[in-house]
Amino acid sequence: YPEGTRSPDGRLFRGRTGIARMVLEAKVPVFPVAMIDTEKVQPIGRRFPRIRRIGVVVGEPLDFSRFTGMEGDRLVLRAVTDEILYELMKLSGQEYNDVYASTLRDKRR
Repeated sequence: YPEGTRSPDGRLFRGRTGIARMVLEAKVPVFPVAMIDTEKVQPIGRRFPRIRRIGVVVGEPLDFSRFTGMEGDRLVLRAVTDEILYELMKLSGQEYNDVYASTLRDKRR
């Protein structure tokens, strides 16, 4: 979950770079996985989930070996994170919002 939290409104939000740190340190490909219709299983604000099926779409593996040795570069971390989020956006069909989900959630409180 590269966004770091649940989406407050169903859109895809800016990812945290922790995912990139793990990927570059582990030197492994990433298989992007999008879960579809999760808001029907547990709508925002509901305490208990409803029993339903969700969709799962698995994308092609993403190779980040071109960034080997650049694990400490914050621009590389952002680029890797953004590439992963872009693939998730394509797989899920979600609209992308380039702000952190936690920032939006905090403004609504």
